Amino acid sequence: MGTNVCDVIKLRKSIYTACLKRVIDFCCALAAMVVLSPVMLITALLVRIRLGSPVLFKQDRPGKNEKTFQLYKFRSMTDETDSEGNLLPDDVRLTSFGKKLRSTSLDELPELINILKGDMSVVGPRPLLMNYLPYYTEHEHHRHDIRPGLTGLAQINGRNAIAWEDKFEYDLEYIRMCSFALDVKIIFKTIGRVFHGSGVQVGSEITAGRFDDHRRQQLEQKQL
Repeated sequence: MGTNVCDVIKLRKSIYTACLKRVIDFCCALAAMVVLSPVMLITALLVRIRLGSPVLFKQDRPGKNEKTFQLYKFRSMTDETDSEGNLLPDDVRLTSFGKKLRSTSLDELPELINILKGDMSVVGPRPLLMNYLPYYTEHEHHRHDIRPGLTGLAQINGRNAIAWEDKFEYDLEYIRMCSFALDVKIIFKTIGRVFHGSGVQVGSEITAGRFDDHRRQQLEQKQL
């Protein structure tokens, strides 16, 4: 991306980032929930039939300023356990139905609730796992200077098919360039990618793997 890691990360200040972005987020999420309510109801019913209860998956994620919030998604995995009662690996519990939910991004529709609540924005860095927080560099921690998003600059430039460092640079680039025009561009490109399924990897297909494992491997290599 050609960004110097020493560059100061600072949110672009404007009337849009100061107040309009939140208002537009709320209105867009509310309108989307109304328009997509039949899709959400059908998806919820299919999840209940195929995977059982609960229909929603809830998990703590870091939000703006790394404040914890509960993320909502449609459930995409079973609760299968081994003989000792431990959950089986994710790839075993991720059914073909769950893969379809993820590849079409239908599992992420409940995040509209997070946007209405103010936990998230329509566009921004994706909220990742709490376990990743200790592994970010000081530079990378700045991705949490704004609300996380349903989609973002990294999602239209490869999503989970690109390296972690590239994802974070896209996140930080978005913070520097945040504007209404950029958000509109990202939203339309996201819609196009969802319909074409480009850049989408699920389960064991994800080449980047977990970020904490990736960063630990980097640290181990440096110590050799």
